[in-house]
Amino acid sequence: LVLELNQVIIPTYGTVPDQQNLHTPEWVDFDDKPDSLFFKDGQRRIDFVLVYEDESKKMTHKRSDRKKQKRKRQVYESNLINNGLQLEATRSVLDEKLIFVKVHAPWEVLCTYAEVMHIKLPLQHNDLKTRDSTFNWFSRLFSVDENIIKPEQEFFTAPFQKEHLSNFYIQDKDTFFNPATRSRIVHFILSRVEYATKNNVKKFGINKLLDTGIYKAAFPLHDSSFRHVSTDPNCPSERYLLYREWAHPKNIFKLQPLDFIRKYYGEKIGIYFAWLGFYTNMLTVAAVVGVGCFLYGCLTKDNCTWSQEVCDPNIGGNIIMCPQCDKACTYWNLTITCESSKKLCIFDSFGTLVFAVFMGIWVTFFLEFWKRRQAELEYEWDTVEYLEQEEQVRPEYEARCTHVVMNEITQQEEHVPYTACGKCVRMTFCTSAIFFWILLIIASVVGIIVYRLSVFLVFSAKLSQHISGTEAIRKYLTPQTATSVTASLISFVVIMILNIVYEKVAILITDFELPRTQTDYENSLTTKMFLFQFVNYYSSCFYIAFFKGKFVGHPGSPVYWLGKYRNEECDPGGCLLELTTQLAIIVGGKAIWNNIQEVLFPLVKNLIGRYSAAAKSEKVVPRWEHDYHLQPIGKLGLFYEYLEMVIQFGFVTLFVASFPLAPLLALINNMLEIRLDAWKLTTQFRRMVPQKAQDIGAWQPILQGIAILAVVTNALIIAFTSDMIPRLVYYWSFSVPPYGSHSTHTMEGYINSTLSVFNISDFKNASKPSSPWFGNQTTCRQVYRDLRYPPGHQHQYEHNIYYWHVIAAKLAFIIVMEHVIYFVKFIISYVIPDVSQKTKSKVKREKYLTQKLLHENDLKGVKKTMGKIADKIIKGADSTFRPKEE
Repeated sequence: LVLELNQVIIPTYGTVPDQQNLHTPEWVDFDDKPDSLFFKDGQRRIDFVLVYEDESKKMTHKRSDRKKQKRKRQVYESNLINNGLQLEATRSVLDEKLIFVKVHAPWEVLCTYAEVMHIKLPLQHNDLKTRDSTFNWFSRLFSVDENIIKPEQEFFTAPFQKEHLSNFYIQDKDTFFNPATRSRIVHFILSRVEYATKNNVKKFGINKLLDTGIYKAAFPLHDSSFRHVSTDPNCPSERYLLYREWAHPKNIFKLQPLDFIRKYYGEKIGIYFAWLGFYTNMLTVAAVVGVGCFLYGCLTKDNCTWSQEVCDPNIGGNIIMCPQCDKACTYWNLTITCESSKKLCIFDSFGTLVFAVFMGIWVTFFLEFWKRRQAELEYEWDTVEYLEQEEQVRPEYEARCTHVVMNEITQQEEHVPYTACGKCVRMTFCTSAIFFWILLIIASVVGIIVYRLSVFLVFSAKLSQHISGTEAIRKYLTPQTATSVTASLISFVVIMILNIVYEKVAILITDFELPRTQTDYENSLTTKMFLFQFVNYYSSCFYIAFFKGKFVGHPGSPVYWLGKYRNEECDPGGCLLELTTQLAIIVGGKAIWNNIQEVLFPLVKNLIGRYSAAAKSEKVVPRWEHDYHLQPIGKLGLFYEYLEMVIQFGFVTLFVASFPLAPLLALINNMLEIRLDAWKLTTQFRRMVPQKAQDIGAWQPILQGIAILAVVTNALIIAFTSDMIPRLVYYWSFSVPPYGSHSTHTMEGYINSTLSVFNISDFKNASKPSSPWFGNQTTCRQVYRDLRYPPGHQHQYEHNIYYWHVIAAKLAFIIVMEHVIYFVKFIISYVIPDVSQKTKSKVKREKYLTQKLLHENDLKGVKKTMGKIADKIIKGADSTFRPKEE
């Protein structure tokens, strides 16, 4: 069934023999039809375009190199023609050095390779009756007008087979294979046609020719300009419709035309925008609840008793705090933290606990409903059995298959790129490299920590904090605040720089691994990049949330970092506010930087390209030349878009207990992100080669892993980073007898009871402050709530009973919260099936039709044929044994 690849191969990198007859493209002049998508005859559709620079006009290479490049290109094009493709070459209108080779796949070639690639094509209309959802009237308000973009017809499909051609739904041979399918088939051929051999190693594929500069570009054509409808009556102008009804900012509140996106760009692009749209819609619920919790904190902050005590001049004004560093730091007044305590009341409230529990359940609903939606798209877009039947081996993998091994299943010899020992060596090297670069990221985090420790001494010395001082700036610019903000900004810059480095490292490691298929390649790269980004983005947040201020000792016996720097302490209200600041800077800065990068960079590049190509010329320019001056999409396609959103998903879920506004910021960003990504694809980038995709790939288990980890991190943040548990323990146990003196449960006296007392005479000489002590007081209070016995007690400076009650309450809270949320998640996952009943019915109906149309018809034909043969045999037997009549 498959066409023989009767290719002409260059035996070495030398010249081709003169007597060899190479097929060459047909040369034509541009016919001044700028919107035409056809060869000059107006009949054959352009399915792909190859661009190269005329070797005779190149001045940058040696003559011998130019000659070799030309021979390889000539042989490659000749082999394309031998494989049935038709080529037409046209010189550039604006740059005479550029040659455009247009590629057309005839009907026979399309049919042959559709069968080879197991492409599913229509059998008959979908005849299943479906009931409209009760919410359809609401969704129609936000949907694209069906009169502008008509809904796609639903068909039952099956893998194409030439011998069953009559069973497929073919109204017109020219439209049976849509442009996206035609381009995918042609790209499949382009990726596997040879152009040379060297030392018995085949050299083939358009990717290598692009990498070596033999071709400058290879891409399918956009069908029109995004600014206006095509002048060609045979062109549907789908690009223009996508820009006007999808990518334009006016559609920011409209639903996406997913079927139309899939038809134009392929399933891989379609599944990304389907996932991003679904995620954004689900964020709406989380954002509403998050804003509600934030408003609850704003409304109740004035009733925050412990904050009022901090700001009260008769309570906080009389509490003298111990220095936070050795020598340079001085004693300070608790009222300095008044403003930060008020802000902390907004984020560290009961609403935060409710929101953390809600988000643990929300993320389960999101993942479960996405599985259902994904199953629907798998069926509707014919990707249910894609991975098993259709995906082909990467050309880079095929080219390295020099070792012969025995397949255990088929018991036949097959070629692989490396032996079992070689594979083990590669995996060991790659694992070691990943581990090394992760350690390098951790080293950068340690560097930021050292910066925090060292710069805090400087700020403490420069920012005067005398007890008698009344400067207004001290309310907002404390040493802790200055250190936190500057460290967060530096951390953000370091993260952005490391991202660039780790992108290159991850690609190099994955290329060395040599995955078999494109899906394997992308999944492997996804895992590495996410590991790098996870450590890069989240390590500083994990440090602030779970390590800062947790191992500091007490003023008489501090703990030192690297034997030199005194460990960091949290504010009297804990490190939650600093974690919120860190998240706001990283999330906000990342969103701003990514949007600038996504919008300005391709826009500026395209403007430069147009001016350098004399785009202002009044010459009529063909469609292929317009598209050539757009930006290439890149080998990894939408990989970075996925990565950006998954990292955002981590910020929204992992640390949401400290930042309830994160879902709202993510929602606003994603509403813009969808339109920006759509705008880039339709206006700034060449048309991407349509590719199949069954799901979102390795991102799915990554999202599930983040969802599981989010429950743990939020429980730990509330227990150990927030001050909620100590306050609850005080309210219910230590504010009333036998530990407290109040007659009813209250938060009064919380500050005075939880800040441990230290005798200033117990300072060691190495840490005693150089500034003099004001007043006649002999004690100061610890900055952090370490809950120790006061000086003079028989167990002075040891943890008191309150401390152990708090620890027990924290551990109990973590266990209860985790088990409750995980139990609810399990129930939700069990109750919500991954595939809806409607989708199951469609799949069963399609299998039945495939069986009936493609297989039972064959059986009927065989029976009919066998019946005729049987009749002849019986008739012959009767004539043999019948007695002759006399």
